[in-house]
Amino acid sequence: MENSPSAPPHAPATGGRRGRVLVVDDDPTVAEVVVGYLHRAGYAVERAGDGPAALERFAAARPDLVVLDLMLPAMDGFEVCRRMRAHGPVPVIMLTARGDEEDRVLGLETGADDYVTKPFSPRELVLRVESVLRRAGAGTPAAEEARPLSGAGLRLDPVARSASRDGAGLALTLREFDLLAFLLRHPGRAFGREELMREVWGWDFGDLSTVTVHIRRLRGKVEQDPARPRLIRTVWGVGYRLDLPGDGDGGAPEAPDRTEGAARA
Repeated sequence: MENSPSAPPHAPATGGRRGRVLVVDDDPTVAEVVVGYLHRAGYAVERAGDGPAALERFAAARPDLVVLDLMLPAMDGFEVCRRMRAHGPVPVIMLTARGDEEDRVLGLETGADDYVTKPFSPRELVLRVESVLRRAGAGTPAAEEARPLSGAGLRLDPVARSASRDGAGLALTLREFDLLAFLLRHPGRAFGREELMREVWGWDFGDLSTVTVHIRRLRGKVEQDPARPRLIRTVWGVGYRLDLPGDGDGGAPEAPDRTEGAARA
């Protein structure tokens, strides 16, 4: 990690006033540092050194967030994330020692809400944990943000965190839900990826391919033909726009988005 910092002295978990975090990493040094910083930030933290142990702890007591290493013995982080997601939504921040963009994109497509590439700053990781948990919605949304949203057969209830299309439930991750809700609040308006990252993720910095991946995943769940989207349109040179009936050109579907496909190349 950044300059290989030593772990700070372990303060008591202070009752986990900020939530419970499960840290999954087979490197004891990395795990020790991450746990120490999270403890000092006020989180109750549990550790697991491999996939099976992580799933056992997850089943015994559902954490508020999981910090999950990609490269684990016996079962990699992708599979651990899939199995956790099968039991219901939980925010996941994936750690990876690889700088390969394809691995980062695959992690997000698996359902991770964020990723951090090793070596990393423990302080930055704590900020990412805070950001993801904040977006996970501890607390009641403001009145404007709490009202139900609908359009083009889509219906979202921000309070219940439920979504459907044409009456059928949609299985959206935390970020997918927030992204769709934001677009439904601003139909017909084009947003750049930087703006979406700031407004939906709450980040002023980060890898913009994160937005690209989530747009692609969201299209896969709300579009009749994700390869030729009619709802979430690409505005070339700008970013993305949600078109509802009567908004925008609302006409023929756009050509397949080659720019997004390149994000995995």
